[in-house]
Amino acid sequence: MHVTVIATEGLSKRYPRVTALDRLTVDITPGVTGLVGANGAGKSTLIKILLGLSPATEGRAAVLGLDVATAGAEIRALVGYMPEHDCLPPDVSATEFVVHMARMSGLPPTAARERTADTLRHVGLYEERYRPMGGYSTGMKQRVKLAQALVHDPELVLLDEPTNGLDPAGRDEMLGLIRRIHTDFGISVLVTSHLLGELERTSDHIVVIDGGQLLRASSTSDFTQATGSLAVEVTDREQELLALLTAGGLTAQAGGHLLMVDIADEETYDLVRDAVARLGVGLVRMEQRRHRIAELFTDVPTDYPTGPMNGLPSGHPSQDQEGEGRDAT
Repeated sequence: MHVTVIATEGLSKRYPRVTALDRLTVDITPGVTGLVGANGAGKSTLIKILLGLSPATEGRAAVLGLDVATAGAEIRALVGYMPEHDCLPPDVSATEFVVHMARMSGLPPTAARERTADTLRHVGLYEERYRPMGGYSTGMKQRVKLAQALVHDPELVLLDEPTNGLDPAGRDEMLGLIRRIHTDFGISVLVTSHLLGELERTSDHIVVIDGGQLLRASSTSDFTQATGSLAVEVTDREQELLALLTAGGLTAQAGGHLLMVDIADEETYDLVRDAVARLGVGLVRMEQRRHRIAELFTDVPTDYPTGPMNGLPSGHPSQDQEGEGRDAT
């Protein structure tokens, strides 16, 4: 396995009216990497360039050590791709489609059928594999798209918004499948999403882009490191508790149902506990707060997702503005 699976240097993609990528330089190592950004931030554009499907305006990129400008076909033979949009033929069964994609990737007929059966079983579609895909639910269609990305046993898979259109249970199942791609099969994963919490839970590394520029890239643990604040949630009388803590010499502020208390020393925990007991209210939780990826996009610390895109700024393009055929993807 390559030490670096994806590397870009000064990568830019410009259209007449907008710059989709702006001098992006990043190295992505083996494992599960989350590429996060609001819709329109440049995620899909980056994937198309990495697959050799769209030329960069300037800069360089390599996938598995291969130059995307000259080795697109070779890269696509080694990489699996799950597109964002619904692109499945409705009158074809999952088995027929995935076998076809396996054959397109170079597998002989017998191996293609065997790999298809194994892959559809892995994604949970084995019992439904002979039904026409036009009758599939959104979750089943997403699983077919994942299966065709995996069927040829790639070294790397690029998953573009794989949880789009799924309900919470479907998202959890899809995230579990994505995690297993690496843990069970050793395949590296680049997964894009504008849902920040998904990437915190699933990824080893996070790359954040905003307006086509790199905002930050580091391990997930670095993003979510503990802060010097204590999150305190009580059943009621938050303002009275805030007054008690402040009178006791602590620095605290209220934010909805939460109180954020600066940790001066170990005694802070005891002072909070005693103040809660003095008021006679219920203590829901008291824990050292951790950073959230959403805080990269806002000046206000958040303990829960906020805004229309789970913490991403509301000024970013809406979901239907990212995709093929538009200037900014």
